[in-house]
Amino acid sequence: MTGLEIINEPEITEIEERNVAYVSFKGNYPGNAGVFEEMFGKLGSWAGPKQLMGPDTLWISAYYDDPGVTPPEELRLDVCMTIDDDIEVDGEVKRKKLPGGKYVVMRAELTGAEEYGPVWEKLIDWLIQNNLEMDMSRASYEIYLNSPEEHPEKHHIVDICMPVR
Repeated sequence: MTGLEIINEPEITEIEERNVAYVSFKGNYPGNAGVFEEMFGKLGSWAGPKQLMGPDTLWISAYYDDPGVTPPEELRLDVCMTIDDDIEVDGEVKRKKLPGGKYVVMRAELTGAEEYGPVWEKLIDWLIQNNLEMDMSRASYEIYLNSPEEHPEKHHIVDICMPVR
């Protein structure tokens, strides 16, 4: 965990619901960077020719299950990008509204994909220490704030967002 840097301590905030285009995956994704590369590739290949990626586009992973409880083959994940209301989707790309609400949000700078697990553990520890209960009726999110390929040290800057009651 040497490269993991918490930029902001966790804080409770209201997240707005967002219109997204997304691709879904069901199966064992934790620690499998290839799954994410493939999904981001599919979504980017769909959005690129339509010129849907702009400076305000957010890239988000939405997680629906607890990997500590759900069998690996049943874990559900959506890789999403924000879109305007009037965008049509096709093929594997679907659209929906990601729910908003009360979330604990922690910003972190990670040196690589292997640090996503430890940063989630840090957020869960914070929830427990603060006697907060996770709301499993809504997805947890990773909101990506940069492209690691464009960072001078290839770091990932991300908001880790967990729904709370």
